[in-house]
Amino acid sequence: MHDLRLLRERPDALRDALRRRGVLDTMASTVDRAEALERDRRACIRAEEEKRAAANALTQEVRRRKQEHVDATDLIEQGRVLSAELAQLESQRAAAESAFTALGLEFPNITLPDVPAGGETANVVVRSWGTPRPEGGIRPHWEVAGPEGLGILDLARGAKVAGSGFVAFRGLGARLVRSLMTFMIDLHTREHGYEEVWIPFVVNRASMTGTAQFPKFADDQYGIEGDDLFLVPTAEVPVTNLYRDEILDAAALPRGFVTYSPCFRREAGAHGKDTRGLLRLHQFDKVELVRYSTPDESPAQLELMTGHAEAVLQRLGLPYRVVLLAAGDTGFASAKTYDLEVWAPGVGKWLEVSSCSTCTDFQARRANIRFRPGGASKPTFVHTLNGSATAFPRLIATLLEHYQEPGGAVRVPDVLRPALGVDRLG
Repeated sequence: MHDLRLLRERPDALRDALRRRGVLDTMASTVDRAEALERDRRACIRAEEEKRAAANALTQEVRRRKQEHVDATDLIEQGRVLSAELAQLESQRAAAESAFTALGLEFPNITLPDVPAGGETANVVVRSWGTPRPEGGIRPHWEVAGPEGLGILDLARGAKVAGSGFVAFRGLGARLVRSLMTFMIDLHTREHGYEEVWIPFVVNRASMTGTAQFPKFADDQYGIEGDDLFLVPTAEVPVTNLYRDEILDAAALPRGFVTYSPCFRREAGAHGKDTRGLLRLHQFDKVELVRYSTPDESPAQLELMTGHAEAVLQRLGLPYRVVLLAAGDTGFASAKTYDLEVWAPGVGKWLEVSSCSTCTDFQARRANIRFRPGGASKPTFVHTLNGSATAFPRLIATLLEHYQEPGGAVRVPDVLRPALGVDRLG
């Protein structure tokens, strides 16, 4: 959520930000509606001030008449009418303010100046690491890992149990998932200084609104019938909301948290996109990083957190590239995002396995997360950052393809061998 003064005082700046994202045409009427509500609010305030001044003058005249023993019945009746009119104006103003605030939840974050304008084609590769393996002779992961191959990925039975977009890992496949979780969390806690947390896998409506899943992405969520609770779409939601409606000590900033969670997403409107194997699922596992920062430190914190996510890929020996997303490809709550993409030679694609974003104070305003800079300073909003470090399915797909051997076996990266107990799958 933006500082509402931006909507009230600088709507043209908001229009420019929406233009950079490529959504001004679809949201222009929403900006117009916000401006109309603000005009209504100001008109109510002016009318209230006039009515209140008239009521005060009337009260003084009634007092004077009573002191002089002059009948003031007509003035008292006028006062009742003014009071009713004032109450109506106050109600109209409150309704305009409420609608204005609700409308503010519909606008995406404003991207930072160094984010390119435009859509996906304007994304910029800022650096690469490792050498991508040539595509020739590499089988896609669903073939090498399926029942006719290693037998560690059971797509058919996952779909039978829950439906399309759900998978079952078996044997060493299940152990691979567990070993990735342990490897990542140990890396981020022991070497990168994150505090590990274990969070609820369901969240309430206030939490979903605080991190901007609601109202924009309500159709993408899995709700729990009979309760106003939702399966987590990402651990960013519960971890960021740990400090909702709290004031943090500036001395404790910056600070970082790491957690594991399954993630659940209906992904309405994504049907037919990358549906083979592990490329697009309704349930997947992820290790998530969340950082809280003061505003002046948040740019450096984004670079730091992105480096932590890159370390996962480097330890696994997977070639990747870091992509700065253009404004039109940047997530709703983000002001700047780096995607980490790994090369999957079996499908011949760069696959996103991590998004590292700074949300500036956008989420903190919605969730009311503040810090006190020090001394007698008033509390101000923190900056929140989040990053996948990393998501498992496409990472596993890439491991199965990048480390694939001619006979169908898959070599295990050195960092995972102790947990898996083998140096090869198959």
